[in-house]
Amino acid sequence: MRKIYSILICTAMAVAMVGCAEQKQQPQDLSFTQLMEQSSPEQVKAWYDGASCLSEEYTKAHAAELRAQKKLLVFDLDGTLSNHRTPMPEESRALLDALGKRYHLVMCGAGNVARVFNQMGNYPIELIGNYGMMEAKVENGELVITKQIVAEVDKEFFLRETNRLREKYGYTEYAGEPIEWHPSGMVTFALIGTKAKREDKHVFDPDRAKRRVMYPEVLEIFKDYTVFIGGSTSFDIVAKQYNKYDATMEYAKRHGYTKEQVLFFGDDMGDGGGDSHVRLGGMDYIHVLDYTRIAEMAAFLLE
Repeated sequence: MRKIYSILICTAMAVAMVGCAEQKQQPQDLSFTQLMEQSSPEQVKAWYDGASCLSEEYTKAHAAELRAQKKLLVFDLDGTLSNHRTPMPEESRALLDALGKRYHLVMCGAGNVARVFNQMGNYPIELIGNYGMMEAKVENGELVITKQIVAEVDKEFFLRETNRLREKYGYTEYAGEPIEWHPSGMVTFALIGTKAKREDKHVFDPDRAKRRVMYPEVLEIFKDYTVFIGGSTSFDIVAKQYNKYDATMEYAKRHGYTKEQVLFFGDDMGDGGGDSHVRLGGMDYIHVLDYTRIAEMAAFLLE
């Protein structure tokens, strides 16, 4: 049984046995960890298996209901609205323009907000970055940082352990720096380096097979952190409490939305993926497998 699934099931079962879920809070008041503790093993398994994924067949059949229910639309960028680290295409910009007339929109990315803003061509939208460690808004065309968490990082520990992993798995040659140290304290372990060519990044590990081989060991080494198989060549490592589920729910609650009113669009829903906590937490989501089809997949919201 896969490691993450086992952890989630065991956590939920342990709490259920002692009756901790007798007085449940509402889902929008729970962190991801609390949600796992207070949900039944059956519910955790259903979420793990993708129960909250809205298929194209489902959205077509329930379009009117979903248009009435959903108020906050949350978007990942790379692989969802654009190709990885490439400018957002005009088709995605037009989609956001249309959706923004009817719904509250926010970006929720793994990268820092400045990088996301630039990649989107300075599109005027609120942004969540580094899995919730940063937030920003756009005023008069300029990016204004509204939240900046700064976590302490033991650089010596990270360099020592990532160098050991490089030696073991054969990634001793890289372009640029071996690690990107983000101002927030997020750490990106870049297997082929921070300055690798874009074309090299795109072909390095498209199915994530190379990184999935390493993932259990990376998880164990950095067990006091949350670890994501990030981007196309790297691992993102953040403080334990940061992920896109908690980042989205914190934003939603602050703006008066419930979990049921949120719809997340993302491509990286698999175990270890940057969007995976959205799936595991049972938030309604659209799994975008081809960013060039996102306008078609979201069309039900505009009918």
